[in-house]
Amino acid sequence: MVENERLRQEMRRCEAELQELRAKPAAPCTGCEHSQESAQLRDRLSQLQLEVAENKGLLSELNLEVQQKTDRLAEVELRLKDCLAEKAQEEERLSRRLRDSHETIASLRAQSPPIKYVIKTVEVESSKTKQALSESQARNQHLQEQVAMQRQVLKEMEQQLQSSHQLTAQLRAQIAMYESELERAHGQMLEEMQSLEEDKNRAIEEAFARAQVEMKAVHENLAGVRTNLLTLQPALRTLTNDYNGLKRQVRGFPLLLQEALKSVKAEIGQAIEEVNSNNQELLRKYRRELQLRKKCHNELVRLKGNIRVIARVRPVTKEDGEGPEATNAVTFDPDDDSIIHLLHKGKPVSFELDKVFSSQASQQDVFQEVQALITSCIDGFNVCIFAYGQTGAGKTYTMEGTPENPGINQRALRLLFSEVQEKASDWEYTITVSAAEIYNEVLRDLLGQEPQEKLEIRLCPDGSGQLYVPGLTEFQVQSVEDINKVFEFGHTNRTTEFTNLNEHSSRSHALLIVTVRGVDCSTGLRTTGKLNLVDLAGSERVGKSGAEGSRLREAQHINKSLSALGDVIAALRSRQGHVPFRNSKLTYLLQDSLSGDSKTLMVVQVSPVEKNTSETLYSLKFAERVRSVELGPGSRRTELGSWSSQEHLEWESACQTPQPSARAHSAPGSGTTSRPGSIRRKLQPSGKSRPLPV
Repeated sequence: MVENERLRQEMRRCEAELQELRAKPAAPCTGCEHSQESAQLRDRLSQLQLEVAENKGLLSELNLEVQQKTDRLAEVELRLKDCLAEKAQEEERLSRRLRDSHETIASLRAQSPPIKYVIKTVEVESSKTKQALSESQARNQHLQEQVAMQRQVLKEMEQQLQSSHQLTAQLRAQIAMYESELERAHGQMLEEMQSLEEDKNRAIEEAFARAQVEMKAVHENLAGVRTNLLTLQPALRTLTNDYNGLKRQVRGFPLLLQEALKSVKAEIGQAIEEVNSNNQELLRKYRRELQLRKKCHNELVRLKGNIRVIARVRPVTKEDGEGPEATNAVTFDPDDDSIIHLLHKGKPVSFELDKVFSSQASQQDVFQEVQALITSCIDGFNVCIFAYGQTGAGKTYTMEGTPENPGINQRALRLLFSEVQEKASDWEYTITVSAAEIYNEVLRDLLGQEPQEKLEIRLCPDGSGQLYVPGLTEFQVQSVEDINKVFEFGHTNRTTEFTNLNEHSSRSHALLIVTVRGVDCSTGLRTTGKLNLVDLAGSERVGKSGAEGSRLREAQHINKSLSALGDVIAALRSRQGHVPFRNSKLTYLLQDSLSGDSKTLMVVQVSPVEKNTSETLYSLKFAERVRSVELGPGSRRTELGSWSSQEHLEWESACQTPQPSARAHSAPGSGTTSRPGSIRRKLQPSGKSRPLPV
């Protein structure tokens, strides 16, 4: 406390000296560098004052710490006094017990000889005194046990006394350690206070010396500044005049700037409008040229007889799972609906087809693209539409659809019915339907009474080169109800199984054959058109599909037939002399559709998810190769002549019969075979029946 008071007095003395220095008169010097230096010195002095205050705080903390240690020492001394008092009391108690024990022992020793004497005396006395003797012996034994117990207690008291001495030594050692620690802390505090006092004095002296030197320099420079001010007054007046002129110009600058901005904005807006109008005009011209180019391209494809190829992307479903493998890897060109982009292994790949349908396209959108081909079969052309793609890509959905949203097959027959009704005043038409499948390289009749019966493909013996299937059942349809019955009957016989890639995977190639025969009532012109709608089984990787046993054998036959189709496409594309149609039942059955006498369209179905990009890439590459195949323009099958009376009767009977009829494909000259059934009807054999080309 004395030291703190001394420091406070020195601090007051330094502040008084500082006030005296500040009270010294000094000429005002605004804006000169010496005044800035003086301000810096004042800041430095303030910093030193802050440091002194911090040192004071540190000194207070040290005093507080010394006070705490002093309190702890006093507490330890009190505890030591208590321990000593307890020790003295314990020693006094033990001494009393020891004295009591010695007195008891002395009394017992003093009583022992009479007892022995009594014992010796009783030995010669009568038996009545023997009982008293035994009692005296028992008492003697009891007294000896008490002496032993007193000795044990005395030994424990001595041990407790020894432990008390040890505890006293430990407490004295702790007191000595605390006293040394207190002395060391007191010495450190004195050293720190001395160093702080020296630092404070040194800082005050240095600050005072610097302040004197700087003030002297300030006074010396102040005279020079006053001299310079006298010479700078004319230049200051000139600068003031220039500043006023610039200020007047700046006041008028916002108006000029606003006018300039308005004019520039008007010019920019006009230029933007002109650019937008030019862009709209260019976009309109580009789209018109794009439509014209596509129209010319389609016409060129029609004249060349190229196979038209359209692609359809199925939507992502919950069966595709979640995670990175289920992300969408297929994108579309917003300006060109014939371009499709695929991201395969991080690299974009683009393909150009005749038409690309996104996953949002409906069944009606796809059918509108193919309905022109379908209606051409009424005019006597052969038309083939087949769906290609990996398993689970949506081929069966596109071709067959669902009862609520039918596919190409049912929509095609409905369109044919509507066209027939429109031409009913001039033409008479008969529409017949057949359905077959190729399962494990075996051709089977889906509408027959025995679907497992094997059928063969034969060449017509009339030399036309066309193919027909002996024994293939044919139904005549006259309404949408007849169509539904035929499709339901054929769908039940179609072979489908469960695989890891598709819950209802088609295990065979399905073929729907629609024959349209027409007669012009005025000229007698007869036309025969064929519409082949093919739903190919999907290609699959055995490792992904998990096919085993019979499923594995089915997958091998499917992949083999699709590989044969690829060989046929490659041969047609390279214009080879020999085309291997007979390497597979599928290619042999499609020979008429791929040999130049038919209008052919392929619908390639692709999956958009990342895990199927390899199969999607292969399908799109195959579609591009198919698109480049030129088959030549399709020919119309017409025949002008009169009918025989038997054919006329057969035609009238067929036109008047409301329910569907059935007729088997037969070779020329053979009669038709009848099959009983709920939707079959027996027809009379015709003497001039001709083979029905596939």
